[in-house]
Amino acid sequence: MTTRRRFLATLLAAGATPRLGWAAVGNPAFLAAARAPDGGFALYGLDQTGGVTFRVPLPARGHAGAGHPARAEAVAFARRPGQFALVLDCATGRVQHHLAPPEGRQFNGHGVFVNGGTLLMTSEQRAGDSRGLIGLWDVAAGYRRIGDWDSGGIGPHDLRLMPDGATLVIANGGIATDPFDRTKLNIPTMRPNLTYLDLDGTIMEQVELDAGLWKNSIRHLAIRADGLVGFAMQWEGEEGAAPPLLGLHRRGEAPVLAEAPLGDELAMKGYAGSIAFSGDGAEVAITSPRGGRLHRFAEDGAFLGAVSRADVCGLAARGGGFLASDGLGGLIAVTAQGARPLGHVDCAWDNHIVTL
Repeated sequence: MTTRRRFLATLLAAGATPRLGWAAVGNPAFLAAARAPDGGFALYGLDQTGGVTFRVPLPARGHAGAGHPARAEAVAFARRPGQFALVLDCATGRVQHHLAPPEGRQFNGHGVFVNGGTLLMTSEQRAGDSRGLIGLWDVAAGYRRIGDWDSGGIGPHDLRLMPDGATLVIANGGIATDPFDRTKLNIPTMRPNLTYLDLDGTIMEQVELDAGLWKNSIRHLAIRADGLVGFAMQWEGEEGAAPPLLGLHRRGEAPVLAEAPLGDELAMKGYAGSIAFSGDGAEVAITSPRGGRLHRFAEDGAFLGAVSRADVCGLAARGGGFLASDGLGGLIAVTAQGARPLGHVDCAWDNHIVTL
């Protein structure tokens, strides 16, 4: 029989270290960054009821995170353009690794684990021209930087692993920015796209919108289990316009743009901050903190209704519906039957809720 001592000795001999799983920190369902009342920042773990399972301090404002698929370890990314990503032990709060992009690069707020958690991929851009890159980090080697790929566009933001486990989809926002103050430099010529890469960095497919919508920056992504991709957009064109802010795409097909009635579309103020499919996959929703709105759509793009909520932005699948967060610390459950308060935390939630 293998004793505990022999088990630990075997791990040490192999150069491994036992790591706690997510059960050790209360089995959180979500990660979310927030600003505390004292002005500090933290990454929170949340359960399905909106309860806090852990809280880990951050040195500055966070944006999104990536949770390791097996162990209680998360990577918290700085708000773009950022120079830090922290690998956090969510059980102890210890910072295990400080990641920094190579000289002349910037993190763009998002990352994803692939290959069962052995590889971390990060969205990045070159400071000089905003050319997009996907950074590659060897997790087993202590998050050692091992290279990068071209993202297929300018200003990549969100990136997700497709359900086949072998394809990455990237939201190339199309916006070149000043590396110091985020001034947008190329609005008249911006050209966003969706890019699909296989896991050796080869571009498999790229999707662009019609020329009249090239100022609709593709920013955030949601993936349904059957491979349907939802993408949320932010309008950089003339004020007062009401372009569609939600797109749906299947590999090999043209994108479908989902529009709300004119009054509802105008209320979004040209800005979709987050996107998610519902827990049952029957709906997709986007949020606008600028407009204080959440819009629900059917899988074919038909508009289903709106929820008004001040500064709402974070969004994730929960049950048959959604979990949403706002800048006042509120958490709400949204279903086809309506919205109801789920909980409140004394903080200001940032833009995203990441599902574990």
